[in-house]
Amino acid sequence: MAESKLPFAEGASIHRPHLFCGLNYQFWKIRMQIFIESIDKGIRDAIVNGPYTPKCIVENKQVDKPWSEWTDEERRKAQYDCNAKNIITSSLIMDEFFKVS
Repeated sequence: MAESKLPFAEGASIHRPHLFCGLNYQFWKIRMQIFIESIDKGIRDAIVNGPYTPKCIVENKQVDKPWSEWTDEERRKAQYDCNAKNIITSSLIMDEFFKVS
């Protein structure tokens, strides 16, 4: 078998994301997309489209809905952004974490 010069060990975990050490971003990105979608496609949607914030109409203006008025479904959708941040930051070595934090 040919020797790999990539900074990743063979195999993968279905429970932990691959660590990004600053090399071969394209490989890491594809692996992370697959990993995140395997957990919940709603998390991937939060990454692509931004966090979900429930809105309501007040005096003909759309404003953020107070957290105390969110439905269970709205809370679930908003949680995707927190999950995405946790997964992504957990997959970075310390130097890369401080670059994005």
